[in-house]
Order: sequence, then structure tokens, then C-alpha cells
Amino acid sequence: MQEVLFINDVDQYSSKNIAQYLATFVSGDASDSLDRTREDPAFRVIGTVSSSFRPDDASLLVDHIKSPSRERLLRRLLKCDIIVYNVSEHATQEKLEEATWAITTLHSEMEHFENQKLFILISTVMTWAQTKSQNPGETEYRLTEMEYKRRRPHPNFKNHHVLEKLVLKLGGGKSSKLRAYVLAAGLQYGRGESLFHYFFRMSWTMEHAHVPFFGQGGNYIPMIHVYDLAGAIQNTVEVRPSSKYILAVDDSKYTLDDIVVAISDAMGSGKISKVPEEEAAAMGAQPEDLEYLAVNLRLQAFVIKDSYSLSWVAESGMVENIDAIVDEFKHARGLLPIRIFITGPPASGKSTLAKKLCQHYKVHHVTIKDVIEERIARLREVVSEAESEYASATEVGAAQKLLEDIDECMKADGVLNDRIISIMLQDQLHSKPCTNQGFVLDGFPKTYEQAKLIFSEIDEDAEQQDEDNESNVPTYNVNTPEHVIALNAPDDLLIRRVQELPQAVVEERGYTEELFLPRLARYRKRTDIVENVLDYFDELEIHPEYYDVGTDVEFKEIMEHIIEMVGPPKNYGLSAEEQQEKDRQLAEELRLQRIQEAAERKRNKEESLSRTAADFQEWQTNLAEVSKQQQERLKTQSVPLRNYLMKFVMPSLSEALVECSKIKPEDPVDFVAEHLLRKNLPT
Repeated sequence: MQEVLFINDVDQYSSKNIAQYLATFVSGDASDSLDRTREDPAFRVIGTVSSSFRPDDASLLVDHIKSPSRERLLRRLLKCDIIVYNVSEHATQEKLEEATWAITTLHSEMEHFENQKLFILISTVMTWAQTKSQNPGETEYRLTEMEYKRRRPHPNFKNHHVLEKLVLKLGGGKSSKLRAYVLAAGLQYGRGESLFHYFFRMSWTMEHAHVPFFGQGGNYIPMIHVYDLAGAIQNTVEVRPSSKYILAVDDSKYTLDDIVVAISDAMGSGKISKVPEEEAAAMGAQPEDLEYLAVNLRLQAFVIKDSYSLSWVAESGMVENIDAIVDEFKHARGLLPIRIFITGPPASGKSTLAKKLCQHYKVHHVTIKDVIEERIARLREVVSEAESEYASATEVGAAQKLLEDIDECMKADGVLNDRIISIMLQDQLHSKPCTNQGFVLDGFPKTYEQAKLIFSEIDEDAEQQDEDNESNVPTYNVNTPEHVIALNAPDDLLIRRVQELPQAVVEERGYTEELFLPRLARYRKRTDIVENVLDYFDELEIHPEYYDVGTDVEFKEIMEHIIEMVGPPKNYGLSAEEQQEKDRQLAEELRLQRIQEAAERKRNKEESLSRTAADFQEWQTNLAEVSKQQQERLKTQSVPLRNYLMKFVMPSLSEALVECSKIKPEDPVDFVAEHLLRKNLPT
């Protein structure tokens, strides 16, 4: 019967991988636990995710809950058979409080459980960080889970320690409705990396000649592959051992030095350098990771070794399994090298197109001229350091021999032969930068024979595998280009292009008339033969793409077609967790931006209203002023009229009114009119 399993934070590195493992685990098929293709998994997994979670790979989860309330979360927990709380890496105080609430609340509700529930706390070995050995003189002494009551936490992990004790206290025995276990996990690795991600990234990108690490480096780090931790959880569910405290660590006995050297050897220069911890942030490291990486513990796990049937991914640790871990890292991060070869006649724009592709895909531009110059300089440097205590006699001897061969070729023919050039180019294409990121090979090889010499070397394992498979499909060097681009243009167009170039560029590129025309003729001759360089790739089923340059001097249309053919960049990118964190930050920035925009709109509205009020006040003031001026103007204009009335009209009218007042006639108006008329008649 399928059990319902809850795990928190399934959008974070550790819980995500544990959830993926458990959601596809097939009961009774542990021997082939990594090949999970059947449709009857043992667990139905649900989990919490952040609000910025993007359900790109959520198909492995039956259900996910975005930022639930405590009430809603409790309803879901009560429906689960197994509750896993993971606080092993970068757990905030809020997460610790949530786990504390969960075990406390479940314990208070357990009398209502129909069936027994299992609570598993995934804690961290950092709760053992300050634990002292009982045998200080024994350098190989290892602490075991039988000594868990003596454990002393790192100062920053005291709350983890308190939570562990609470889980052990509240978890009952076999007959209890709530059983609880604590798994103290070593530092987790694999499946794309988290705590060790910085060293993988520095090695892969080769940003520095030496991979930096912080601290003393001689500290022993207890570790476990994240899928082995998931397997330990699955076995805990199945076995339910009597021991309630379990150490989840592998058998490795490696220091931080050993680990970083192994990573650098597998992916980078193989060199490391010690850097002060205070410079970690400036060099791109996460300061919160340093306290984990500084732990110095030797632990021995007995329960998972003696009581569990664990199908280990990396029982002996990261260093012993570094090649597989690197493959996991590249697959999880989508780090696939892009390898392109460009050929074409001189002046067709091979280098221009190569630089554009290198810029777009962040890969390395490889020209045979640069390869030869850099290799000869390196050979001379190796020979000059022959007396150094760090010099390898074998390396010095090989460098001396190749320099002698180069000198002989130059004296005899003035040019290097194909064998020497192929050795140099092979070394370049097999270098870590080209192997990690990829390359654009510009204009070389030129012939079928050169291509065969460079790309047809096959190792014995590949040869044996080919014989075993009895396959007729051509096999080739792993650094053979995946995409072949052939440029072409008419001779007259190429000649016109050269003629339009500045004289300095013409001389620098060897495009003078006496050099360019013979070069063009040699190219046409090489491509007209039965077996040319493009035929070699055709035989390998790497079919060239042909492009007529024509008037597309900026390669806009050609670039668009190539990008569509090759696909998006497969260079270093963010992990799913980092992408989600970036999305969360972008969402937060967008939220803040919207708040600022709303505040800006409010401020603009208030300013607009203020301006409107000021404008109205000014209008009122102006209106009053206009009215005043109008009154004054009317007053000024009325003076002559008033003077006229006072001189010629008002005396007679006043006299008539006075008489009217004295007599008081029945019709005063008529009386005034007659009075005025009599007054103004001529005598």
C-alpha cells in the first residue's frame, strides 16, 4: 500500500533531491534504485514550496503546498503517514520553529490518530561540531551515534540541538501512535551541489588559475551523497530501528584540502590556493557556507551500515567517486560543451562569425596560429624550469623532444608538419576550458587527412565497446565538433572585400595580392578533390551546414540560423534552487517597484491637486484684480458724465423735486415734468 510522505521545502536542494528519490522509489527494488521507471512507487510525496516556486519538475510530486498557514499545514500533516522535516542546510529560525511546532502539535493530536505516524527530523552533524573525543591521543578515533548524548553543537546550531532533543523526547516507542527519529546528516553533495557548489563552479569556469578555498583546509568533513541520505530515510521508514538517533554519513575520511583538490583535478587546473575567510564574499563564496566547511569531525555510522540495506551511490565518498559526481553536476546544471568547426575560403568572414558565436555561447575561440604560438611558449617555459624542484622529468623530456621536432621541421621545410600541429591542437581541444565550455575551431583542419589525424584517435575502451556492440556507426574523439559550418562566396566578392579593407588589415591578415590569390586558389583546389575536410565529417554523420555569405556581412541571418540549429547556450547557469531564489528576488523587486510606482502616482496626484489648488487661488486673485481694475476704469470713465449731470441736469431737477415735495401734487411725475418744461421755456 502506498504511504503518504510529507517533506518540507521541496524547492530547495536537499529536500528536492530527497523528494525526487522517494517519489520514484519502488519498494523491493532497492538494488536498482536509480532506475526508477516502474509506475508503483512506495510513497506519494507532498511538500511545501515557497511562493516563487515554478512547477517545472513538480511531476515527481503528487501535490505541493505554497507557503501554507499553520492551520492548513496541520490538516495536510494529519493525512500523512510519514512526516519528514529537513533542517540540515541553511535552516532559518523560522524553519526551526515550524519543525518544533509540527512535532509538538502532532504529539498533542496523536490520541486521535487512526494509525501510527512516523516523524523524521533531518538534522546536521553541526550539532556534533564541538564534541570532544574520549581518546584524545588516538588520531583515528571516530565518534559514533552511540555517543549522541555527549554531542556538543556549533554555537550557531544550538537551536538545532534543542530541536533534536525535543524530537527524541516526544517520539514514542513501537506501540506509540507517533514514532520519531533524528538523522544527523553529513554535509551533502551530488546532484548539482549546494555546499560544495562554489568549488565546482570555480573549477569549471576556471575564473582563477588556482581554485580558492577558505580556512586551514586540514579539517575532516563528514559527508553523504544526497541520494544516499534519501536512501537512509527510506530505510528508516522500512526498518524502524530501535536506535532513535542515527548518523547519516559515508565512509570517507577526507579533509577539505582533499575534496577541493579532487574537484579541481576533475574539472579545473588541479591547483588550489588558501584564501583568508574575510575575502570569501569578495570572491563569490557564500559566507553562510563557511561554518559548515570549517567543521572538523570524524564520525562512524553504525545503524545505516549494520541495520540498513542501503544501495549506496557513493559509499566511499566524493573523492573516490569524483568522476560520477562531476557527471551529476554537469547534468544537473545543464553544462554541455558546444563544439563548432567553421571552414571557408579566405576573407569569407570565418573569424568574424567565430567571434560572434564565442560571444553568444561563452566558448573559446581556437585558431591554429594562437595554438602554435601558445604551445611553443609553454614548451619553452617547461624546459626553462627543468631545474625547479617541482618540475616533472617526464614533462620536461616530452617538451624538449617536441621542441626539437619543431626546430627540425622549421629548418627543413619552414613550416610545421601535420603530425606536430595535430598534437598541439589535440592538447588544446582536450584542455579543461575546451572540455568544460566548448570551442569554435576557426579554419583548421583544412584537409581530410588533417581532420582524420586530429579527430580519429579513439581510446581503447571506446574501441572495445565498439567491437562489443558490433556497430557500423563511425566512432570519433569526444572533442570532435558537433556542428560544422561551411561558408562560401564567389571569388569576385572575396576579392572586392579584400580591396575594401584598410592596408594595415590587409598586411596583418596576409591578404596582399601576391598572397591572397594563391591562398584562394589552394582553397578551391582542396575543396574540389574527392575527399575533402567536409567529407570527413559527412562520414562521421556530422553533416555540414552550408552558408553563402553574399551581402550578409554582419552575419545576422546566418547567426540566427546557427543559434536555432545549435540551440540555447549550455554554459554555466543557475541551479533550479538558485533560479527560484533569483525569481523570488525579482518578484520582491517587482513588488517594491510597484509600491514605489504607486507611491509615485500618489505623490504625483497630490502634487497635481496642489498645483490645481494653487492655480485656482492664483485665478481668484487675478479675477479680483481684474474686477478692481474694471471698477477703477468705470469710475474713471464716469467722471465727465457725472460732471455734466451735476452742472446742467441736477440743479433744475433738484429744484423741481423740492417744489414737488412742498406742494405734494397727486401726480408728482407729471408735476416734475411740467416744472422742468416751464423752467426751460424761453421767456
